[in-house]
Amino acid sequence: MAAENPEDTFEPLTAKGADDAADSQDQLDNEMAEITKQYEESGRTETQPRLDYAPYRSSILRHPTKDLRHTDPETIELYAPAFGERDVHKLESDLTIQDGGEPIGERIRINGRVLDGAGRPVRNQLVEIWQANAAGRYIHKRDQHPAPIDPNFTGVGRCLTGDDGSYSFVTIKPGPYPWKNHQNAWRPAHVHFSLFGTDFTQRMITQMYFPGDPLFALDPIYQSIVDTEARDRLVADYDHNVSEHEWLLGYKWDIVLSGSNRTWTEDDSNV
Repeated sequence: MAAENPEDTFEPLTAKGADDAADSQDQLDNEMAEITKQYEESGRTETQPRLDYAPYRSSILRHPTKDLRHTDPETIELYAPAFGERDVHKLESDLTIQDGGEPIGERIRINGRVLDGAGRPVRNQLVEIWQANAAGRYIHKRDQHPAPIDPNFTGVGRCLTGDDGSYSFVTIKPGPYPWKNHQNAWRPAHVHFSLFGTDFTQRMITQMYFPGDPLFALDPIYQSIVDTEARDRLVADYDHNVSEHEWLLGYKWDIVLSGSNRTWTEDDSNV
């Protein structure tokens, strides 16, 4: 969800086309710095990304442009989500064993809890993830940049939360990848998360980042959350107690579904 009336905070810059990559990183940095300055001077608090964030050139194309209309969901949308030809299997949460061989890259575990705004666990939540491989490439027809495809890594997994709201995935740390927002634009390494509640109308999509990434300050998607504390909630913590001897590194990331500390959500997109 977006902050209320963010356009009251500053005069938005002119949004350009989705594939307009002529601008330099320096130009984007200047635009983001100006927006940050205006936000800090406004005295407002915004915990969600702005719908129109000019440095994110295609943001103008990624949200409704007309008034929303309420419609009742179809009956089928009120049943608990189910995907695939079978129930969710526990092995689907291990992305390193899914396709016949060992994938290339740094093996990691991501775990945490899904909580409501009062800190209570959200049980039996369907959690799905998708990500780029260690070279920063997705298994997707629109991703054609010259990085290798790993034949042993699909980049997708899913699990159900436990009674304590916990989830856990074993995967490969994704690499950063280029995108067409501007010249020499690179996305920080991240993992996409999708969560479903009790029906199809209850879905949240977000991204988890890794600590210390040098691309944070350069990325207009990450910076479209103008509040520093809200952005920081997207970054996982390294957890040495989760790391396993000579096997993998561990990260902890809790997801809060509601309240003032809720996790940032994104539109369903392919970035």
